[in-house]
Amino acid sequence: MEPLTDEEQAILKRAAFGAVLLVSNAEPGAFSMIKESIAASNTFAGTTGLVRESLTTGALPHFPAGTDVPAAVLPALRRAMEILRSKAPDEAARYRSAVLDAAEEVARAHDGVSPNEAAMIDGIRAALDSAA
Repeated sequence: MEPLTDEEQAILKRAAFGAVLLVSNAEPGAFSMIKESIAASNTFAGTTGLVRESLTTGALPHFPAGTDVPAAVLPALRRAMEILRSKAPDEAARYRSAVLDAAEEVARAHDGVSPNEAAMIDGIRAALDSAA
């Protein structure tokens, strides 16, 4: 396994938290956002290895107002998988699983998975798989 640069770790983190944001925004609500944040944090904290280190250390990523989140996040997910497949192939499946698990936990955190959330999860899955 080749060490990741700080920039590469930031891409992994931004993409993962961005995926959570996409699902959360698919069915917005102030109260549900708190439950969703906890669900995502617990999922990321439950990972191991390089994935855990990348997702649980340092500052949370920030998406400035006006950011087209899907346009920023979906390519970042593809790039994150490319980085892992190239530098840490044993971590790629773990990252994919962590991102999808967190997205699904966020969707289930408040009143079950809505059609909008399911569609967003499908888009996240496609982005993660398109880097193959």
